[in-house]
Amino acid sequence: MLIKSIFTNSSGILFSRILGFIRDLLTASILGANIYSDIFFVAFKLPNLFRRIFAEGAFTQSFIPAYAKAKHKIQFSSSIFLSFFAFIMLLSVFVTLFAEIITHLIALGFDSKTVDLAAPLLAINFYYLPMIFIVTFMAALLQYKNHFATTAFSTALLNLALIAALLISKDLDKYEITYYMSYGVLVGGLLQILVHIIAMKNNNLLKIFTFKKFKLAHNKFYKNFAAATLGSSTAHLSAFLDTFLASFLITGSISYMYYANRIFQLPLALFAIATSVALFPMIAKAIKNNNETKALKLMRKSTIILSILLSISTLIGIIFNEFIISLLFERGAFTSADTSNTALILAMYLIALIPFGIAKIFSLWLYAHEQQFIGAKISIKALTFNIIFSLILIKPYGAAGLAFASTISGFVLFYLTIKEFGFKKFYLLMKNN
Repeated sequence: MLIKSIFTNSSGILFSRILGFIRDLLTASILGANIYSDIFFVAFKLPNLFRRIFAEGAFTQSFIPAYAKAKHKIQFSSSIFLSFFAFIMLLSVFVTLFAEIITHLIALGFDSKTVDLAAPLLAINFYYLPMIFIVTFMAALLQYKNHFATTAFSTALLNLALIAALLISKDLDKYEITYYMSYGVLVGGLLQILVHIIAMKNNNLLKIFTFKKFKLAHNKFYKNFAAATLGSSTAHLSAFLDTFLASFLITGSISYMYYANRIFQLPLALFAIATSVALFPMIAKAIKNNNETKALKLMRKSTIILSILLSISTLIGIIFNEFIISLLFERGAFTSADTSNTALILAMYLIALIPFGIAKIFSLWLYAHEQQFIGAKISIKALTFNIIFSLILIKPYGAAGLAFASTISGFVLFYLTIKEFGFKKFYLLMKNN
């Protein structure tokens, strides 16, 4: 069951990422690495950050253990959906009203003219967040039923919508193209909701949305979610910090880091995230049934498989970094100089691929035991190291220094996560045949 679920997730993620690279190839060719690509990536950065936190960690890691223990599952899940959706819609309206201020906070290095260009795009893109919450909520319920295929393949719909937007608008003014891409993000979100509704119907889960008896979920869930948001988002917050600081560097730096991080995220998503998504419901159910031996065996098996896959990915990525960037992006407005700059940043990111991946697996142990606050403390410490080294390395090494600071935080995250799990316990687990 575990291998099958991992394969399903990996296949869906691979299909989506292939389309994602086609999307990025078109973006690099049509927009290049300049002010227009920078403002779109900044506008998409905030909702995309929240998407990754929701879809790849915090919500699911808090929801599934609580849902497994809930006596009245429909009442519990419907109350969670209504409270979260109401908050996210209010947040989206707030961002719309104060888009310029928020854009300036995201990219302080932008001048007022650039902020004016980016702010309307941020307001449009942010409405992807309530859409992706609906998708994530339905995905968590489907994962509990061991249905992974719909969620794994649905991200491809976002990429298809953006590809269509780029092809339709390719001959227009570059700023107009960013508008088409922004509306393409919303179309992609609507398509993801549609396919999840179909999957929910096929799995007899639509009754969750009856809302007959609404009762606010216990505060413990919301506290665990708040803590899990920090605990599962170190890599994404690091990337967000990179964008903020890169706005002070030469034009194109944000785009270099975006393209490099996209490639770094491929093996991380394809192997680490695919594994953790498949593994977590199994661990949560095993621990709920007081069967920690089964949970540990699942973790050991996953860690061995993941270590091999990430090691191979790291070596290939570092050795062939320039070739990979050149093959994917060097055409049209994306020059050989852009390739060199992006390739160096990619190598800096990839050094921490294994620590980030293994830490993600062992953080599941904490979340399954509803120890989200411990995970949050670990995340804060790792993020603190990232901030410190980013400020130290940005001046002498520029964007490459920011990427290496993120790598340092990955090693700190791994060390602290294994320390909490127990070094001796980890050694015995991995030594055990």
